[in-house]
Amino acid sequence: MIKLQRLIGLPVIVIHSGKLVGTVKDAYFDEHWQLQGLVLESPRWLALSLKIVRWTDVLTCGEDAVIIGSEGAVVRLKPKELLRSFYTGIVKLKDLPVVTVQGNQLGRISDVYFYPFQGTQIVGYELTDGFVSDLMEGRKWLKAPSDPDTVLLGEDAIIVPAVSEAELEPVAASNFKG
Repeated sequence: MIKLQRLIGLPVIVIHSGKLVGTVKDAYFDEHWQLQGLVLESPRWLALSLKIVRWTDVLTCGEDAVIIGSEGAVVRLKPKELLRSFYTGIVKLKDLPVVTVQGNQLGRISDVYFYPFQGTQIVGYELTDGFVSDLMEGRKWLKAPSDPDTVLLGEDAIIVPAVSEAELEPVAASNFKG
């Protein structure tokens, strides 16, 4: 299991040539919030399009680099086509409030976790209540409910079952390799 933000800033390298094709800037998702690919850094003067790599073209994702099969895996996308992403899309996952169906806010999204090659569904959320609260109490970990139909990943909030409040754990409990 990896944290999405761990990918940000990693170089993206072609396996057979060793060529650096970019650096990970963001990740983008489909309408069901499944990871679809990575957005690469681009010079500002090329803001008319984004360089992306679809997740299916990622061969491996290590501690220090993301490896892809070929330069052809890097494609262009218009910024307005980037609907859902972690940082930069029209709908941003970062800082979305997580609210129970009873109206209790559990925190805001600080990071998400997923198994990189066992599907791309988000398996957990790291939640924050703000800088001071993070220092005093630490961040919280919320495992994504096993039934995806019980979670609404909306444009302005994530709605989770009421039982989710009792399932919050300190982030340290989620720092396992699995």
